[in-house]
Amino acid sequence: MLASQHEFGKDYWPDNGEIDIMEHVGFDAGKIHASIHSKAFNHIAKTQKTAQIVIKDACEAFHDYSLEWTPKEIRVAVDDNIYFEFKNPGQSWQEWPFDEPFHLLLNVAVGGFWGGMQGVDESIWPQQMEIDFVRLYHYREK
Repeated sequence: MLASQHEFGKDYWPDNGEIDIMEHVGFDAGKIHASIHSKAFNHIAKTQKTAQIVIKDACEAFHDYSLEWTPKEIRVAVDDNIYFEFKNPGQSWQEWPFDEPFHLLLNVAVGGFWGGMQGVDESIWPQQMEIDFVRLYHYREK
C-alpha cells in the first residue's frame, strides 16, 4: 500500500510511507515478507521493520493475506497467523506516516534492486498472478 497523496514538506518515498502486506521474490520460493517503510524505517537506512514467513505452497495455492491497521499498530497475517507487528511509536510522522489515506497496489514486479539481484530467469515466462478476492473493512474505534 502506498500513500494516496503527497504531503507538503515530505519527499514521496519513503517519507509518505509504504505498507507491504505480501511480497514474494521469485528466487526465494515460499518466503513471504511483510514490511513498513517510512522516513525513519526503511531498507536504504537499514532500519526497515519487516518479518518473513515460509509458505511452502505460496505459488500453488490460495492463501489469505491480511492487514489489520489501527491508529496504534499494524499487524500482518497469512491464513490468520500474525507474523508481523509494528506499533505506533507515537513520536512523529517520520516513524508513523500511516494516519493518511493509502491505496492498494497489486502487481507483479520483475527485476529491480531486490527482485533482480540474482538476475531474472527468462525461462519462467509466461507468468500470471491470480487473485481470488480483495476485501476492505473500515476500522471504527470503539
